[in-house]
Amino acid sequence: IPYGPLSMDPAAKVLHYGQEIFEGLKAYRSGDGRVLLFRPEDNFRRLAEGAERLSMPPLPVETGIEALTALLKLDRDWVPEAPATLYIRPFMFGDEPALGVSASRNVTFCIITSPSGAYYESGWGPVRIYVEDKYVRAVRGGFGYAKTGGNYAVSLYPGEEAHRKGYDQVLWLDGVEQRHVEEVGAMNIFFLFDDELVTPAPQGSILSGITRKSVLQMAERMGLRTVE
Repeated sequence: IPYGPLSMDPAAKVLHYGQEIFEGLKAYRSGDGRVLLFRPEDNFRRLAEGAERLSMPPLPVETGIEALTALLKLDRDWVPEAPATLYIRPFMFGDEPALGVSASRNVTFCIITSPSGAYYESGWGPVRIYVEDKYVRAVRGGFGYAKTGGNYAVSLYPGEEAHRKGYDQVLWLDGVEQRHVEEVGAMNIFFLFDDELVTPAPQGSILSGITRKSVLQMAERMGLRTVE
């Protein structure tokens, strides 16, 4: 159906208990006019993992790919020329109208799209990173590894403070000792020491990024030693 408002009961559980997850990926227009996707299966696998953590039924990966492919056939004219892209946002939320604290028995799955340019005001150049040593984003045992709104809501205020100080993004430290690097608000982070590429291990408190996985694979092919 066309993009438009959703009708929702005021008692929908997502509004009160935050039972929702989402994904973010892009469609790219190639030089010969084709519309390309980058590892969408990984996005839908991560969506399924998040669904289980948020007590929602996991959407089969094949169903997600089928739905996305059908949508892009309709929306292909919205895919811009490079370097711009078509941003794709699959999401799920519990919409059972009930105030009891329990998992929703009804779940809605949607995909919306939007033409997108550079993520930051600085365009395609480097970003300024603020190391946050007061607030924390997630701890092990929580759902820091899931793309759920709660992880982003907790980052809004520290992000605004960082922007006021002239920075683009927050670098989060671990939630216990606040001295171990975890991830940046919109991306995983790597450090290059000579021929060794080091990145935090995904142990439940950081997002297991698809770009992260790709960088590790490419680095090894380039002869770099990768350390998590």
